[in-house]
Amino acid sequence: MAKILIFGATSAIAKSTARCFAQRQDQLVLVARNASQLQVIGKDIAVRGAASVTTLISDLTQTDQHPELFRQATQAMGGLDTVLIAHGSLPDQAQCVNSFQDTLQALNVNCLSHLSLLTTAANQFETQKQGTIIAITSVAGDRGHKSNYVYGSAKAAVNAFLEGLRHRLHGSNVRVITVKPGFVDTPMTAEFEKGMLWASPDQVGQGIVKAIDKQKEVVYLPGFWQWIMLLITLLPRTVFKRINF
Repeated sequence: MAKILIFGATSAIAKSTARCFAQRQDQLVLVARNASQLQVIGKDIAVRGAASVTTLISDLTQTDQHPELFRQATQAMGGLDTVLIAHGSLPDQAQCVNSFQDTLQALNVNCLSHLSLLTTAANQFETQKQGTIIAITSVAGDRGHKSNYVYGSAKAAVNAFLEGLRHRLHGSNVRVITVKPGFVDTPMTAEFEKGMLWASPDQVGQGIVKAIDKQKEVVYLPGFWQWIMLLITLLPRTVFKRINF
């Protein structure tokens, strides 16, 4: 029975993943900003079989609160062995182009708050000599392009940070898993036209649990995105600059 702390628990992917954990009768602490949504999700997860469910309300951009959230979660479950970081937002690229304040806000939500949580998780797990850290980033972090390079830059920074943590924690019995979803049909992408490349939150949630079980380090979800992004990253800049996306 795992003791799991989920940040951004009201996100569609986090909810689907938490349901998978509940079916395994794990203990869960769910953290999110929206109290009413969090209460509903907490009850749903409890009904689905979780050994225990605790909810904590927090704006995760308030990084000074992060150590206390870890302390409360560890106390509630009598330990902690898994952390899933799943919060984020999709910024308006056009607004970010015209306003550095919007860019800074996007970086706070999608990058800096993640780095703070990762630092706290890594330090705690390194001390206790065991643990699993999972962070959801995005295929957008593999190569910057004009339609969402602010969001992509945030995810690229998190990817690099995770790689560094993985190197640092090697030998400490601490696993670091980078999850890179492609297009996922969630409320955050409700206005986008959907097609064959789109996945459901349930597909991604199940993929995250499989990545933990198979001790993966970097996983694209669905898996075909690994080959799509390999092709995109290998394109020469002279060609890439001509692509309109």
